[in-house]
Amino acid sequence: MPWFIRSEFSSQRREVETPQQVLEGLRDGEWETTDEVRGPGDREWVPIEDHPAFAEAVAEMGPPPAPHRDETHLDMNPLIDVSLVLLIFFILTTSYASLKRILELPESPRDGASTKKVEKQDIKDKVFQLKATLDPLGKPVVKIDDRAVSIDSLEKELREHVKATNKKEMLATITDDVSWDVVSKIHDAAKGAGVQQIYWPKKK
Repeated sequence: MPWFIRSEFSSQRREVETPQQVLEGLRDGEWETTDEVRGPGDREWVPIEDHPAFAEAVAEMGPPPAPHRDETHLDMNPLIDVSLVLLIFFILTTSYASLKRILELPESPRDGASTKKVEKQDIKDKVFQLKATLDPLGKPVVKIDDRAVSIDSLEKELREHVKATNKKEMLATITDDVSWDVVSKIHDAAKGAGVQQIYWPKKK
């Protein structure tokens, strides 16, 4: 009488002549121990490992061999971790270098970064003087050779003074309470009026 074998819950079946063929196919890997078998006189399908005719033989076979591990497989996780650490390091280094360049601003002229020593004989004929202070109300007071001028018309006044005196160098004396905004306006006005050199005396 034939034996029938099918995959678990499958409707397709295969016919063999003897129980030995079932075991041989199991050893050769043709089917799994969970595949179902039905022998002569069996009313229902039963997993091979649970069938009385094969349970003992299946137990002696032991568990199926573990799948072969590919020794050539390269684990990329450590490489990715190192790459991320290096990427973060380079980003932080670049950001710090950019920030450092921004913060390392040149010193203001009033700090003496580009001051030039001025002697009286050097300024007698070619240098005029500009003074900037604050009045009691906190408003800037600007004088060109002791002549008060408006900060708003400073460029015009400087241009006329340079034309009238032919002095194109300026000695700027500015008190510490004058804001940098006013200093910047004085500098821009002098350049716009054609002043070729501005001296910022170094404070002692």
